[in-house]
Amino acid sequence: MSEPTKVAVVYYSSTGTVYELAKSIVEGAEKAGAEVRLLKVAELAPAEAIAANAGWASHAAETQDVPVATAEDIVWADAVIFGSPTRFGNVTSQLKQFLDTLGGLWAQGLLADKVYSGFTATGTTHGGQESTLLAMYNSFYHFGGIIVPPGYTDPVKFVDGNPYGTSHVSGQGALPVDDAARNAGEFQGRRVVKVASALKSGLAGAVS
Repeated sequence: MSEPTKVAVVYYSSTGTVYELAKSIVEGAEKAGAEVRLLKVAELAPAEAIAANAGWASHAAETQDVPVATAEDIVWADAVIFGSPTRFGNVTSQLKQFLDTLGGLWAQGLLADKVYSGFTATGTTHGGQESTLLAMYNSFYHFGGIIVPPGYTDPVKFVDGNPYGTSHVSGQGALPVDDAARNAGEFQGRRVVKVASALKSGLAGAVS
């Protein structure tokens, strides 16, 4: 029996919206038979800033046992799904800092030929979801990765309406992650596993 496809879901979330999306993606990937690691990137904000925001502090406490992503996790994975809320139409500094630490792996060719995908959340409608995902994907081009967006490849995508990746509008925290976003996340997890598994099998056949 072939080993399962390995997926790392690596995210940053301050108050929990992106974390909720990450859990749905993990669920979909696991249902598709993958071995999954749910990982957060390191927090860069000072403790006093986190403590000053009740939602931020609460979420930090809630997820204190979620492992922090390392370069080894990326090497281990056949597919990596990154998540970040938007910051001025771009990824957060926390996620970008982690991506920037992968230069050594990139130089060794260890980031190439993996599947990559992304997800995001904004506080407002049209708050930068597409630009955040496109900015995230720029790194994957440099990695030599295979980018697998959800596209409009399942009816759930016509409900959430974002072919670039799973996303949610939080209404500045007033709108919790809904079924449309959860279903889209689960589908994205399944789709990434489907493509990554086919790629893994094909690459294995090419070298056997």
